[in-house]
Amino acid sequence: MSPRQPLPFDPIARAAEIWSQRVGPSSTMAAVTSIMRVQQILQSEVDAALRPHNLTFARYEALVLLTFSRQGSLPMRVMGDRLQLHPTSVTNIVDRLEADELVRRIPHPTDRRTTLVEVTDSGRELTDKATESVTAVDFGLSGITERQTRQLTELLGKVRQSAGDF
Repeated sequence: MSPRQPLPFDPIARAAEIWSQRVGPSSTMAAVTSIMRVQQILQSEVDAALRPHNLTFARYEALVLLTFSRQGSLPMRVMGDRLQLHPTSVTNIVDRLEADELVRRIPHPTDRRTTLVEVTDSGRELTDKATESVTAVDFGLSGITERQTRQLTELLGKVRQSAGDF
């Protein structure tokens, strides 16, 4: 299948013009629609970079979280909090990582009710390789400067904070 040819116009800008004429102010609609489309683009780029490593972004995020932790392990509850995922989703991610021998479940040394998830050496190696792949494509975020990237992160952080994300 050949790659899709870009449109000769910006369909979101066109929709914003029509929205303005028929509904009213269109800046919020255009911004949200642009964010949604960029999310699709970024997801596609990151998925393509992670596919050769047999990872999804969720699995990659979990591995990165574990490799960034002081001990290389975290309670599953903490993983869910940090990744902002439902406990069932964390369990599914850990199950798949464990099946691939990238993590292992271990008992907590002082709390029998808690299970720790620990990254394995092969998990660390794969995380390093996958990180090289996603950073090689800038996580799919191309076309803007480093300064603009920081501004974008700050602006989106304000939206996330307003929504109670942190």
